[in-house]
Amino acid sequence: MIFMKLVEEAGPGKARPIGTGPADTIDAVSAAVPTAAFALAAAGPATLYPDTPPFRTHRLPVGDGHVLHVQEHGCAEGLPALLLHGGPGSGCSPLLRRFFDPKRYRLICMDQRGAGLSRPRGDITHNTTAHLLADLRALRAHLGLARWLVVGGSWGATLALAHAADQPQAVAALLLRASFLARADDLHWFFRGVAVEQPQAWQHFADHAPAERRDDLLPWLAEVFAQHDPARCRAIASAWSQWEQALASGAAAQASAPQADDPALGAPVNPALDALIDRYRVQSHYLLHRCWLDSPTLLDRCAASPTVPTLLLHGREDRICRPAGALALHRQLPHSALQWLDGVGHDPTHPAMVDAMVRALQCYAAQGDFGSPA
Repeated sequence: MIFMKLVEEAGPGKARPIGTGPADTIDAVSAAVPTAAFALAAAGPATLYPDTPPFRTHRLPVGDGHVLHVQEHGCAEGLPALLLHGGPGSGCSPLLRRFFDPKRYRLICMDQRGAGLSRPRGDITHNTTAHLLADLRALRAHLGLARWLVVGGSWGATLALAHAADQPQAVAALLLRASFLARADDLHWFFRGVAVEQPQAWQHFADHAPAERRDDLLPWLAEVFAQHDPARCRAIASAWSQWEQALASGAAAQASAPQADDPALGAPVNPALDALIDRYRVQSHYLLHRCWLDSPTLLDRCAASPTVPTLLLHGREDRICRPAGALALHRQLPHSALQWLDGVGHDPTHPAMVDAMVRALQCYAAQGDFGSPA
């Protein structure tokens, strides 16, 4: 995902294709948008596969001091699939690879520059979207692959779309969850606009900034994380994480966020929080520059995307990557299918999202598209 860390969310969820629900705003707008059908017969909700150890690990130097950490999971003879993590800066999650049947997929998991186990972690020098696209070209050449299924959520969906426009011949299909378009409005919404829905949680986050910077938090955040002041960064990283979780859950989630240690009390360094600092350093760097997707915009770049099986999955209650973005993307990709998930926000672990992702990947492994099996 673009912002929040993975949090377990319980409760039932129900998926339905676009345009089949009540006449709310999304359905009213989408009624005029052609949508491919998507359905899978099911005996019950699909669940995650067990995690498996990598069968191959790569350390891929890509220049400027960056070395990418890449793992391959599943089956060496399986369908090649590239999994793009969110963030930017989050690193690959064990949970996300559990959407894939390890007996049918050769799953390629790359920690992007500055993220996860790639080194140097948290480094924002020579780290832009253009660099990541070059890294994907280098990785595909290194692995000797002609084409791959590309799967991504949130920022991972952003990068997947940019990669498809950059190398359309390399993409066999696209499975995109909670798509993020990196528009100015998307960023304003997250850092200020959505505060009307969560005023107390936003105030807790914004109070870390000087009063005169609170209506434009992103430049201030990027400055703080670039300065490498550990104590200051830990407090702000913890607050940022809590803000994300509040948006994802609809309520304050302070207890589940990594908490800042107090050096004055002799508290030990919190490795999870320090990793979060590195993640937010990369993330604020990318978001400050709107991910270098202004000219041309990501939607404009979609004109170069290949006409391949493309499924967009989006929660109707997503308050981080709003549903309107999925509609805009669907219009730009008329061959795509857009499936709404009722009662689902941004959390990839929601049972309805897990079910939709697992079934889509099962269907693609069986027949090479995301449509209904014969």
